[in-house]
Amino acid sequence: MAATADASDLWVRRFHPAPEAPVRLLCLPHAGGSASYFFPVSKRLAPRVEALSVQYPGRQDRRNEPCLESVDELADRLADVVEPWLDKPLALFGHSMGASVAFELALRLEARGVKPVALFASGRRAPVAARDERVHLRDDDGLIAEIKRLNGTESQVLDDDEILRMVLPSIRADYKAAETYRYRPGPQLATPVIALTGDSDPKATTDEVRRWAEHTDGAFDMVVYPGGHFYLNAHAPAVIDEIAGRLAPVAGH
Repeated sequence: MAATADASDLWVRRFHPAPEAPVRLLCLPHAGGSASYFFPVSKRLAPRVEALSVQYPGRQDRRNEPCLESVDELADRLADVVEPWLDKPLALFGHSMGASVAFELALRLEARGVKPVALFASGRRAPVAARDERVHLRDDDGLIAEIKRLNGTESQVLDDDEILRMVLPSIRADYKAAETYRYRPGPQLATPVIALTGDSDPKATTDEVRRWAEHTDGAFDMVVYPGGHFYLNAHAPAVIDEIAGRLAPVAGH
């Protein structure tokens, strides 16, 4: 089912239009994250690469929409939504839960005959390396404690009770999606996979991340940075330059 332009605009944000860019990068946020998280990525990559950022339902300007609690459902919806953006080569970048969604999206795109030029899987163990995690079943205080442990949400949000209560439902829904996701054996990706991770990430050991190699018949590489689950906050310029370098052959640089 093809997406309408309105549906695509709802899901996909284009902060720095770069109509001359020869390649696009679709960025998929972590649990509780929003499209605006990738504004700096978009700014730094333009005009070499046009970055697009996904806005999941249930947050910010989509806060009145019901959240989706399944990685597969998110990937199903996105497979339709990204159709208007497939007139140029497309790479995928997902952090944490977003990496799982990006992987399932890549499978769906390949099934439709569209091969992404690269899948950047950040801060997420390979789909075959599942853990039994149940943070989404905790009460609000337990969920907040986990978010603070990972440093995934800016402290001023965590300190503002009113804002926090507004965003908790989307965070819980995303955690449910991430924690209940299970890989179903099937076709391997042809898309090259580049796994990016922090060396002290409590959510993904380097051995778990290295297993992304098992999911592609294309090239695989892993890049390890100092830091934890949100290593990329401290190393954003290096991570963005790494992505740009990997896409340079497609971009003609």
